[in-house]
Amino acid sequence: MTSEPSPLDPAEKVDLWRQRFFEAQAAAEEFLLAEHGEEGMAAWIQANSRITAKLLRAQRPAGVSATDHFMTRLQRQLLLYDSAVTSEPQPSGTVLRNADCGILRYRKRAERAGVVLTFSSPCPYCQELNTAIAARYVEPDVTVSCEQAGDGCTWRAESAHAPGEDAAGSPHRGRAGD
Repeated sequence: MTSEPSPLDPAEKVDLWRQRFFEAQAAAEEFLLAEHGEEGMAAWIQANSRITAKLLRAQRPAGVSATDHFMTRLQRQLLLYDSAVTSEPQPSGTVLRNADCGILRYRKRAERAGVVLTFSSPCPYCQELNTAIAARYVEPDVTVSCEQAGDGCTWRAESAHAPGEDAAGSPHRGRAGD
């Protein structure tokens, strides 16, 4: 190469960052499974959830509950891959509907391009990791769950307390000291 490369436009940069992240994630998954099997992957999910929950506690904006912060982070993560995701406030918490998962779509496109995928579907890993993060981060009375639905999923963050209760664990209050 003898000439100076032309600068990347913003869309090219986004695509390249997405590709590099995907490559690094796939390499890590392949290594963990090859060297440590399913037990290694389970240990990675636990370590990753612990590290991520700690980072989220440090990054949580003042006045925002841990649950709202977690669900916003999850929604933005899905939007990075152009997922068709909406957020619906409910009396018991928040529902994220991911009608068309961009992560799943991106992986299918990569596989068609010849990329060997570690998992046949990213969904179980995504669900296990994010529910493990939530279990370590959101308020104690909030349950975060995910249901698979075709090429998408529905995430729910639901409080055990009735709407309007002034409970320390309400999904709209946040734990003191987190």
